[in-house]
Amino acid sequence: MFAVGETVLLIDRKKRRYMVELAEGGEFHSHAGFVPHANIIGHPDGSMVTSTKGSNFLAVRPTLSDFVLKMPRGAQVIYPKDLGPLLLLADIFPGVKVFESGLGSGALSMTMLRAGAHITGYELREDFAEKAQANVRKMLGAAALEQYDVHLRDAYEGIDGTNFDRVVLDLPEPWNVIEHAAKALRPGGIFVAYTPSVTQVAQVRERLDRHNFILAETVEILQRTWHVEGQAVRPDHRMVAHTAFLTHARLSGS
Repeated sequence: MFAVGETVLLIDRKKRRYMVELAEGGEFHSHAGFVPHANIIGHPDGSMVTSTKGSNFLAVRPTLSDFVLKMPRGAQVIYPKDLGPLLLLADIFPGVKVFESGLGSGALSMTMLRAGAHITGYELREDFAEKAQANVRKMLGAAALEQYDVHLRDAYEGIDGTNFDRVVLDLPEPWNVIEHAAKALRPGGIFVAYTPSVTQVAQVRERLDRHNFILAETVEILQRTWHVEGQAVRPDHRMVAHTAFLTHARLSGS
């Protein structure tokens, strides 16, 4: 049952989505009237609630993908279409030791934490670091912060600690961290960089070659949905095309 303090996603008949934190005496207001939070609290996931103007809303718990797209943000987030492949390219599993830099709003952090990672995170901006931790707490609960060690540090200047299993970067100049990553990663460890431009990719790949990384590969993920209505089946006119490139490589043990 939905409880006070929980986050709920309200979806109207046009599939518009609204993320709401439930509170005693709270109300959700929209152009379709308002819904008292009391009409949601105590009801099960998947309930239908009605506004004061007679509009229906489906009330569900947000998925991680829903939360990433609707959560408070201080920086541009990594979108779900890239988060899934990134999780596999970095081979994130329970107990894996990850160094992450460029925390932004915490979308990538919470994705890896929910997969069981233990993260040491460097973030230059205090407001971004606070936002990332707040979003992790809101989506995953306070216990997730025990596996999320955030520092106000510049990864370009170095990485404290060694024997990391993974280094995952969302930075403007990730090539400036590659020398440090080569020292911080264990042999066979995986490096992943998320970079919007192909010129960034070229510099990352060149620097990886210089520092004993092997099996380097760069991919781009495109997402196209389909319109399906009876026998009318066709690709949608719009798609989520370029967002960024994902470059991954392994540190050679020799």
